[in-house]
Amino acid sequence: MTVPLARPKRKNPLARTTQPLLPPSARSRKAHGLTLAASVGRFMLQCCGECGRYTYPAREGCPNCLSSDLPFRDAPTGGLLLSETRTEVTSDPYFREHMPWRTGIVQLDCGPSVVTHLHGDFAGPGARVAMSLQLDRSGNAVFFAKPVSETPFMDDDPQWREMTADPRHRRVLITDGRGPLALPLAQVLKKAGAIKIFVGVADRWKSFDQQASLEAIEGVEIVDLDLTSERSVQELSMDIGAKVEILINTADHVRPAHLFDAGAANAAREAMDHTVMGLIRLAQAFGPVMRSRGADGAAGTVAWVNVLSVHGLSNVPQFGVHSAAHAACLSLSQWLRAELRTGGIRVVNAFAGPLDTEWFQTVPPPKVTPKALADAVLDGLKRGLEDIYVGDVAKDIEARLFDNPKAVEREAGQ
Repeated sequence: MTVPLARPKRKNPLARTTQPLLPPSARSRKAHGLTLAASVGRFMLQCCGECGRYTYPAREGCPNCLSSDLPFRDAPTGGLLLSETRTEVTSDPYFREHMPWRTGIVQLDCGPSVVTHLHGDFAGPGARVAMSLQLDRSGNAVFFAKPVSETPFMDDDPQWREMTADPRHRRVLITDGRGPLALPLAQVLKKAGAIKIFVGVADRWKSFDQQASLEAIEGVEIVDLDLTSERSVQELSMDIGAKVEILINTADHVRPAHLFDAGAANAAREAMDHTVMGLIRLAQAFGPVMRSRGADGAAGTVAWVNVLSVHGLSNVPQFGVHSAAHAACLSLSQWLRAELRTGGIRVVNAFAGPLDTEWFQTVPPPKVTPKALADAVLDGLKRGLEDIYVGDVAKDIEARLFDNPKAVEREAGQ
């Protein structure tokens, strides 16, 4: 039975920092189809287009009919636990720090048998399981088996927490307190058990609408943070950088502008300074210390979240500057992901459709409420996702980009 997670003890600042270690990461190119599924929270296996059988491990040809038509498709998540093993000693450096470790063999309802990581709340072989594909600390897909029915403190299982970025008992930095996301994010994170929530605000001497509501939440601390100032970002990093375990970058700068407008260049410069350069300043100030703290156990850093517009994937001319800035932020996020991977830090991109705010008044529905986006970010952290698509517009663009990117490009300008 899983025991509730106790609040981690405060780390001795004079103690030597343990070097972050990662689980084995060798994968074939074909196996990264599983990585794609795990990154968005889907359970997918190769399914033969000729005979319809699911197969695992990933391969080039169907073992049943030898067909080369083996696309990844959504598969049933149920299975039966055939056997389990509790490993007490290992030569692998990463798992040696997390002993004992539970693994087992599960017979999937769709056919294949897989070796999987096991949740601790199983009675033994013969139990029904709910399977998922998770991203481990190295960023690769692994199987994870959980009980079909909810159990007390299920999310506190140590092995499950290694696959996720649950904010419980962790300290979070939200970068833009004046934005519409700050208050709903602080509320859902506090409800999820975050012990400290730093909210960055530029020009703190200027009051803002949700200031009183933020300050009323226990554990919220408003701090000086101006993403357009390298000095401001560096000073905050020196003050709280060693405390932040989850960083959520909500910075945005929405200004409608057409490419041939006289002021388009200035609008683009301002948007890039707030978003793109702001992300670079954050990465340089907070990235190294977060990467070095990836091995601090329950008190270690776990995630960096970038809230992006889905139109960073496909430019919409009405908000062309905004789309271009977020496209650049997406590229930076991929760069940041590569840099932080050595510390086992998960970089999450939350792609949202138009928000229900004043800057998108002229955009027809459906729109995304700030509360819905905050809930989606929390859900992604608790499930260990890497890419989150929030709202009907974002999910539609995701599906259509997968099917026909050129059609998305052409239809965006109509």
